[in-house]
Amino acid sequence: MARSSLPGPAWPAPPGRIRRRRPGSGRGGLVALAACVGVWLVSSGSGEIVRPPLPSPSEALSGQALYPGSIGPLPGSPPTRIRIPSIRVDAPLTGLGLNRDGSLEVPPPARRDLAGWYRGGTAPGATGTAVVAGHVDDASGPAVFYHLGALRRGAAIEVARTDGRTAVFTVHAVEVHDAGAFPDARVYGPSPRAELRVITCGGGFSPRTGYQGNVVVFAHLTGTF
Repeated sequence: MARSSLPGPAWPAPPGRIRRRRPGSGRGGLVALAACVGVWLVSSGSGEIVRPPLPSPSEALSGQALYPGSIGPLPGSPPTRIRIPSIRVDAPLTGLGLNRDGSLEVPPPARRDLAGWYRGGTAPGATGTAVVAGHVDDASGPAVFYHLGALRRGAAIEVARTDGRTAVFTVHAVEVHDAGAFPDARVYGPSPRAELRVITCGGGFSPRTGYQGNVVVFAHLTGTF
């Protein structure tokens, strides 16, 4: 995911942060994902770089987004866990706030199994756009959202909540965007439905500055249990 604090291979850290619009606000507040650094190096002696999967262009959001099976939103309730069965994700969620510079906090470096949700925005399942972010890897290997780019339309995402209900989302798009052309309004903008964005690092990779963009999963609420 967006990460500036995780340890990485032995090259210089990036000089700055990627700044984004405040998640879920639809306003012009500059906030969100910190710069992406680091990649998992295979310790085979070959120096081969193993990069996470990237989504196919065919999985991108269509010009007129459709929300098959969409249901009405739930009352707001903080999430506790995210499960994505098709890529074997089953991870606890922690609340993320904002750093002093307006960037989104990241999960603790020692917890690559942990994902976070932006607690200053929409809770998953409630009306609006909820944001979940997690690490893609660190110097030791893959992290919680390493396989996020392999998701396809129709995949299920389950978010357990403190009210005892689980919100079930269906993926309707998976995209990768360069840092300099990130579609703020489309990712973070308000919605009359209950929607979810799951974000991690991805795209091109530079040994000097790290990942050059983000993988973004777009999903909408289709069920509960």
